[in-house]
Amino acid sequence: MSTAIHPSVDHGFQKGATDFKGGTLRCSCATDPVEVRIDSQVLFNHACGCTKCWKPAGALFSVVGVVPRDKVTVTAHGEKLKIVDDTALIQRHACTGCGTHLFGRIENKAHAFYGLDFIHTELSKDTGWDGPGFAAFVSSIIESGTPPSAMGDVRQTLRDKGLEPYDCLSPALMDILSAHAAKAKGTYREA
Repeated sequence: MSTAIHPSVDHGFQKGATDFKGGTLRCSCATDPVEVRIDSQVLFNHACGCTKCWKPAGALFSVVGVVPRDKVTVTAHGEKLKIVDDTALIQRHACTGCGTHLFGRIENKAHAFYGLDFIHTELSKDTGWDGPGFAAFVSSIIESGTPPSAMGDVRQTLRDKGLEPYDCLSPALMDILSAHAAKAKGTYREA
């Protein structure tokens, strides 16, 4: 059985072009979209199951990677950007019109990932971006409503697509932890 993961994963993805220098991300607004210029190839692009990353409608996972902070420039309609949760480690800058996250930034200079911004390359029409190379926080999709019983199929689909699924602990232990969190949030579902 194959499970839908994310449109850019479900329909196949490619290794990025070695000479690719970046492109422009655009939010989903039909008029006056926020535009962000990225002057770098994406690094560590991956399918992410966390509940904070922006996902297109119907996707189980986001696809997110990082670029150096100094390679990110807002070039149009930056006045529409607002931080989604200013208490979160990653300050996700989203369009107030459509809700699309354009980039996430870590402001804590002591954090290991300070200096890297998180982006969604699917927001760019430019070709040459490196596709995802792994899946992270896989068990976290339980917190957004995926039944724990579906996790075997999800992990197999990720492997079939060439994306090794990772969690902090063994998958079975992470499913238990995430199911507990989902029950506390009221999002737990049985199959």
